[in-house]
Parts: sequence; structure tokens; C-alpha cells
Amino acid sequence: MESKFQFAKEIIGQAGQFIRKNMTKDLIIEEKTRFDDLVTELDKEVQTLLVDSIHARYPNDCFLAEENNLTADITKGSVWVIDPIDGTVNFVAQGCDFAVMIAYYEEGQGQFGLIYDVMNDVLYSGGGQFDVTANGQKLPPFTDKPLSRSLICVNSSMASQNFMGLANLGCQTLGVRCFGSAGLSICRVLSGRLLAYFSKISPWDYAAGSIMGEKLGYKICDFYGKKPNFETRQEVMFVPKEKLKEIQKYVH
Repeated sequence: MESKFQFAKEIIGQAGQFIRKNMTKDLIIEEKTRFDDLVTELDKEVQTLLVDSIHARYPNDCFLAEENNLTADITKGSVWVIDPIDGTVNFVAQGCDFAVMIAYYEEGQGQFGLIYDVMNDVLYSGGGQFDVTANGQKLPPFTDKPLSRSLICVNSSMASQNFMGLANLGCQTLGVRCFGSAGLSICRVLSGRLLAYFSKISPWDYAAGSIMGEKLGYKICDFYGKKPNFETRQEVMFVPKEKLKEIQKYVH
């Protein structure tokens, strides 16, 4: 597993270099489900780069990924979950605040996750048998603090609609933030800058963070506390395990 983990670090770094090298060229931008659900040719090229690299080294492994209809079941065999550019709208509109994400599962068990903040050159990695680190610096497990001394991150439309009481929860905290990248939002939780994260996202958006979070005392679950299905886009929350019951007093 160590060699596979190191290999994942190598290729995610290569993906980041590829993005930085090619992001200034005129990109083809397409709309998927609506005008703010975007994909660029670079998303597709980065995913192909990662899949091809993994397949060359591990030809029997499978993939669950955002582009090109790669839909392996993480409970069966060795499966890599890939988001080539998490935060594509940020990438297109700002040229920052986006990430590359990789998670690796064997028979449904998360072995490690990686989230690479491309423009800030910070790699969050670990989980399973590995320490969770940010550029090699070990991150501490969750330390409890009251809601009244915490910030949370919430999808903007869910907050404005008070979806399942999220605005009510926000009123119990120091405030609500929104960053437009599931991966980077989860990293802010892992590093202790945010207490929790709430959004409607897909498996490749939360897979890597969920593996790292398990190591540090966090969990990914739907708004009823159940494990997401790793198949469809769902409303989920990434929260400290010991704060779940308190959070569910407001989010229900």
C-alpha cells in the first residue's frame, strides 16, 4: 500500500503541473446540466492523464470519476475515485481555489485520499494506515469547541433557502462561508479552520476527504446521519463525529 500511496502523490503532482502549464491557453468550456455546471477540455485531459497513468501501473484497477462515464462500484475490487478539477467554476472565473482529488478503495474500504490545492501548492493526503498531512505536516485530530466559536461552510443556495435548517445552524455559529470547491472546503475542516461543511455533491467530491476525515474524527453522511451511497449526487455533511448530535438539533 505504501508504494501505491507514493505513486498517487506523484501523479497528482504531475496533474497539478499539467494544469498550471495549460490553464492560460484558450479553453473550450461546455455546460453540462446548466450554465453554472461547467466542464473544460482541461478537466477531461487531466482525468485522462491520471487514468492512463494508473492503468499503466495497475491494469486490473477500476475507476469512478467525474468525466467520461467511469462508474465502478467502490465495494468491488480496487477502485480509484478521481475528480480532475474540483471547483471548475472557480477555475474558469478566477484561476484559483480549485483542486485535484484522488481516493483509493479496496472492497469498499478507503485506503487513502489526496486533495491537491493546485495554485497554493498544498497537498493534503493520508487516511487508512497513513497519517493525514498537509505538505508533510501532520494534522491533529478534531478538538472540540463550541458552535459559538466556530465557522461553518455551506453551499450558498442551501444556506439562502434555509435547507433543512442550515441557516438556523449558521445563526448559532460565528458565520457561514462558501468557497465553491468541495475539496478545499473539506481541507479547511480537516485543518481546523472550519467546524463542518454542508453541500449537495457527488462521490468524487467527497471520497478523498471522507477517507482522511475518518482518521481525524470526522464523518461524511447525509442529513439523516447515514452513509452516502457513492453513486448519486446527494445532500451531505462533513462533520466531527462527536458534534453530529448537536448539529442535528438544528439540521433536520
